[in-house]
Amino acid sequence: MSERQTVLVVDDDPSIVELMRDFLENDGFEVATAGEAEEALARFRQLRPQCVLLDIMMPGQNGFDVCRKIRAESDVPVLFLSARGDDVDKIRGLGLGGDDYIVKTASPGEIVARVKAVLRRYQPSRSPAPPMLNYGRLRLDLASRDVFVGDRPVSLTPKEYELLRLLCEHPRQVFTYEQLLDRFWEGVGDKHTVRVHIARLREKIEADPDSPQILTNVWGVGYRLEAEL
Repeated sequence: MSERQTVLVVDDDPSIVELMRDFLENDGFEVATAGEAEEALARFRQLRPQCVLLDIMMPGQNGFDVCRKIRAESDVPVLFLSARGDDVDKIRGLGLGGDDYIVKTASPGEIVARVKAVLRRYQPSRSPAPPMLNYGRLRLDLASRDVFVGDRPVSLTPKEYELLRLLCEHPRQVFTYEQLLDRFWEGVGDKHTVRVHIARLREKIEADPDSPQILTNVWGVGYRLEAEL
């Protein structure tokens, strides 16, 4: 890692905070910490970290509230860290714009690996500026990562953008749930994870999200971009 990247670890359990600090610093990260929501938001705005590792259950505002406020001002990768592994929390966290959902039974080494994976995916490219992709009213500027529907700019999370870009770069190619999970979630997750992100994309780019014309289902298989370049 050529430049030390900062990870903000937010958890009200000091033992978890210190454990994650040790493992992340050992891998070359700068680590900032917070034990509750207001402190987390203040640290985030002060430091502008490259990644946020965010507990859900905290005193006062919970991790979902913190994520919602971060998403209002930044597309920084957010990884939820929770003691609960049920689908309801997972779907809610991903639906709010979280990039990953990790159950606390995961080893610290696995959590660090997931942090590194999400940072690899969202590092700005130093290659020459790529072209604009146009699909009717949908346009992606691959240099600036701006997305437009007609003249309306669309705000996407990093993972939503990368998912849409993949589909746009391969129009009418079917991507299975498994392929998308392997590419964007390191194979960890299930069909619900993919469905939540596709649903959020449709809400932002489709004229009628309940009757999608751009991101279509291939029933029982996965998704494809229907529009032609």
